[in-house]
Amino acid sequence: MEFTGTQVIKASRAEVWKRLNDPATLQQCLPGCEQYEQGEDGSYEAVIVAAVGPIKARFKGTVRFSGHEAGIGYHIEGSGSGGVAGYGKLGADVRLEDADGGTTLHYVAAAQIGGKLAQIGSRLVGSVANKFLAEFFSRFEQRVTQEMERSASLEASLG
Repeated sequence: MEFTGTQVIKASRAEVWKRLNDPATLQQCLPGCEQYEQGEDGSYEAVIVAAVGPIKARFKGTVRFSGHEAGIGYHIEGSGSGGVAGYGKLGADVRLEDADGGTTLHYVAAAQIGGKLAQIGSRLVGSVANKFLAEFFSRFEQRVTQEMERSASLEASLG
């Protein structure tokens, strides 16, 4: 399955980049994320609870970021298993560019699924994945906006 999309975030590219590389922000924005911790090798261990149709599972996996180009983008590789629910693998490229009033985030991702997830069908899995992405971006923009407002308020009170 392939996913592509763009999202305009009402923040500077520097702020979006900073938040895309902040583990606490990512954990708070990933729907169902119970754990997101950096491992010794630089990868991240994640636990996400998700429901896909009749299947609800706790997926444990690893995410690794590579090809960092500061303020421009990176590549993500991830894999996870939900036990009897099945497994998934993901590869994605994320790119940022300036836009009127903010930053445009472009993503291109390819996912592979197996086990019961594959039996449900790619149409339902794709629908759930698109809902997951929409919720992530909604939470991400809200978090970035809150952080910018907090910083501006702090600067004003110190100034």
